Amino acid sequence: MIIGLTGNIGSGKSTVSRRLAQLGAEIIDTDALAREVVAPGTPGLERIIREFGAGMLDEKGELDRAGMAAVVFDDPGARAKLEGIIHPEIHRKVAEIISEYRSGHGKAPALVVEVPLLIESGWNAMMDETWVVTVSPEVQLERVMSRSGLSREDVKKRISAQMPQEEKCRYADRIIDNGGSIERTLAQVDNIWNELILFDHKP
Repeated sequence: MIIGLTGNIGSGKSTVSRRLAQLGAEIIDTDALAREVVAPGTPGLERIIREFGAGMLDEKGELDRAGMAAVVFDDPGARAKLEGIIHPEIHRKVAEIISEYRSGHGKAPALVVEVPLLIESGWNAMMDETWVVTVSPEVQLERVMSRSGLSREDVKKRISAQMPQEEKCRYADRIIDNGGSIERTLAQVDNIWNELILFDHKP
């Protein structure tokens, strides 16, 4: 089974994916793939330099992710250009992994593809199920401020740049509420896994 796992910034997707890994799922983190496709020497980074200039590089010649984020979150047009560079490369890698898994090379009972913009990019069409992790706006704001050190206004910009949580939920096969305790969140994940994977694979 191919599961697309998504949710807005600060929703707790990583908490859910870590639990799924513990339960036996194979996890594909597209944030990690996003770093790979813009590593030094890649066509992705070269295109970013041509589009946005060498000022987007840090002293090591790597992409200054914080600087890049500051540019694109203040400019929807710039964000669209960046996504147009990165997303096709990530999509190609994800499609290859899914193809290998479906052909029988995958040993895990489920392949979980963690994608922040799963629905916005239309990648949910590649998945058997779409899972959305949700959180209240207040908790979301505090979580992102705490871990990023960004101001309240900067965090709000990042939140507003994403599809509203309520709209994402309309695409969901499963919704995991991560607004309470960690134990409550993990219990939801365990219950869904047992229902979907263990029970469905009993002889």
